[in-house]
Amino acid sequence: MADLSYLDSVILGVVEGLTEYLPVSSTGHLTITEQLLGLKVDDPAVTAYTAVIQLGAIAATLLYFFRDIVRFAVAWFRGLGSAEARKDPDYGLAWAVVVGSIPVGIVGFLARDVISGALRSLWVVAAALVLWSVVMVVAERIHTRFESRGEVRGEHSVRPMDGVVIGLVQCFSLIPGVSRSGATISAGLARGIDRVTATRLSFFLAIPALTAAGLFQAVQEKDGLSALGIGPVIVGLVVAFIVAYASIAWLLKFVASNSLLPFVWYRVALGLVLVVGLVTTVISAT
Repeated sequence: MADLSYLDSVILGVVEGLTEYLPVSSTGHLTITEQLLGLKVDDPAVTAYTAVIQLGAIAATLLYFFRDIVRFAVAWFRGLGSAEARKDPDYGLAWAVVVGSIPVGIVGFLARDVISGALRSLWVVAAALVLWSVVMVVAERIHTRFESRGEVRGEHSVRPMDGVVIGLVQCFSLIPGVSRSGATISAGLARGIDRVTATRLSFFLAIPALTAAGLFQAVQEKDGLSALGIGPVIVGLVVAFIVAYASIAWLLKFVASNSLLPFVWYRVALGLVLVVGLVTTVISAT
């Protein structure tokens, strides 16, 4: 990793920013890209670098949704001390984000060695890309039933229990190839939440999860990161921030009038191509 070039940093930043919020798995795409760049995907410094540049994507989320985040935070704190304030729909949504962020934090910490070790295999990525696509299709079908009955819920109807369910499903995203947004948006759709709200909720849940992961990895692998030099790290962060901001805006417009099925076909195609590449040894698993 000490040989990570600025071009490598730009490429990884673009991949991170583009795939972090699209339901196609940023970890899976980063793992594939690292392999193609000749980097060791199971190197602790590589794992730390990919986690740290996620902070660039998180910064984009904070900026894009700044007013919403402030609104939810104010509603939450007011609700803690006032029964009347707890009637504000933003209070319930804020609690959904709080409780939904807890499961992935616990599981991610307890399984951190497995996540950064054994699961960093392209065989795992390929399998997860294909298998989780089935879950996304099922979620779409369930959501279609809610739509046909006119029972789709908006942002003001999001409850803490929605956060619990979506948060538990988010734990599957710790498997490279599943996709954190693919897991959380699908869970939201299966709960009968409208597409835009489910996507926005996915963004809000990303903030604590990815921030904690990035900071933890940065501290754990500070020696490996320092060997890279500050330059490549900053370049990766900045590029990830710019691309992620554009990706957020695009995805919100896309889901307003489209299903997740185009992403499903892409995931399956990529997974199958990856399997062929692994079987023919064009690319190695680690």
